[in-house]
Amino acid sequence: MSQSTVDVQAYLQAYDQIEEEIKGLSEEQLKWKAAPASWSVTEVLAHLVDHSIIVSFRIREILSGSEARLPAFNQDAWVSGQKANEGDAQEILTAARAFVQYNSLLFNRLTEEEWNKTGINFKGEPVSIAAIVPAFVKHVQGHLAQIRRIKQGETEAQGTSCTI
Repeated sequence: MSQSTVDVQAYLQAYDQIEEEIKGLSEEQLKWKAAPASWSVTEVLAHLVDHSIIVSFRIREILSGSEARLPAFNQDAWVSGQKANEGDAQEILTAARAFVQYNSLLFNRLTEEEWNKTGINFKGEPVSIAAIVPAFVKHVQGHLAQIRRIKQGETEAQGTSCTI
């Protein structure tokens, strides 16, 4: 069992607020975009799964003792390349939760020494696994705020439409 002071519970609950925020949204609302270059709620969710893939890889790369630089990724290209807005938001959210659950199983096996292992990020800075987990939670929180802004924009856009 892990002896870390990392708040794994916050990591496990990272998607609870997102799920609550999107509850009751129609398919149209989940796919609405303020502009072609902006993201929909569905695309934000897909990005969070992509981010989970990268975070999972980075953690395992650090644990393996690899000296390779931890990868960055082109988030906009990933979202557009996979046609994320054509996906189903609930299926995407299920995948995101699966990554979180799978990683939490690993976290329960880590020792304090393993939590403190570091790798070099794409900026050339050392980063520990213990720092990656709260950064992930903060990242999800940032996208929760983005989802709220998208919802607000969609509501405002509907308010300005004219029905005859």
